[in-house]
Amino acid sequence: MTNIEKINSITELHEMLGLGKPLHPAISLVHTRDVILSEKLFNHRYVWDFYMISLKFEDCVLHYGRQYYDFAEGSLIFTAPGQAFEATNQPSAVSEHSWALYFHPDLLRKSDLGTKIKSYGFFSYTFNEALHLSEREKAKITRCIEAIEDECQQHIDQRSQTVIVANLELLLHYCNRFYDRQFYTRSPHQGDVVERVVALLLDYFNSDKGLRHGIPTVKFCAEHVNLSPNYLSDLLKKETGKNTQEHIHYHIERAKNALLASDEPVSAIAYDLGFEHPQSFGTLFKKKVGMPPSRFRQLN
Repeated sequence: MTNIEKINSITELHEMLGLGKPLHPAISLVHTRDVILSEKLFNHRYVWDFYMISLKFEDCVLHYGRQYYDFAEGSLIFTAPGQAFEATNQPSAVSEHSWALYFHPDLLRKSDLGTKIKSYGFFSYTFNEALHLSEREKAKITRCIEAIEDECQQHIDQRSQTVIVANLELLLHYCNRFYDRQFYTRSPHQGDVVERVVALLLDYFNSDKGLRHGIPTVKFCAEHVNLSPNYLSDLLKKETGKNTQEHIHYHIERAKNALLASDEPVSAIAYDLGFEHPQSFGTLFKKKVGMPPSRFRQLN
């Protein structure tokens, strides 16, 4: 079993990478060309206590979760504190343009970004859901990175954290915008994902799975389409206006509206919602709402 090494601080990270003392204790921009790539860095699993945003160009294979990802082209990848990964091979060449920005949650304390950072779902995306940048987008990201690096090279004063965090938040806003573009340009493929999720849920509710296991989870749906839970929810939100959780509960909410807006029999409403067996619908509705459909109609 592979040992996992925990890196607790930016200083420890610099020591591991053969770099000098960081200019700032809570944030560091590391250019790959400056890293001493010793053999001991590879085929070893790491977990660190900080966020990472990295622009990769090297032909490096990374092991993240249970899968391997090959980065032969430039991609922007993200990790959050506590995520484990492993570099399985040393790149054949080091790009002059690759970098990684590491920042500790302590940097964000007492700032608005500290409370909003978890809303940036891409920190929980898997590496195969990386952000692929156009040259123009890459230039904007680079300007943000250069502004952060320049501020880190100044003497730390009472305004340093505010300026660094402001540039970091601008960087994250750009990443959100560029992911929106990526979702949009890949819309035909994503339409297929939407169809697969809808079909999965209908099949689930029409089988005895709903009776045996209850409401399916977001993780269950994501695994079925080989995506991370956050990426799937963001994709569905962009494509349909509803995230995964809302899709899962969509039939129940439609059923509530139909029960209150018409006098149709419960069986007819179940068929309209795509259920092949009204009894499956009735049991699922009771599990979710706490009462049978007929009783819900009477009370409302």
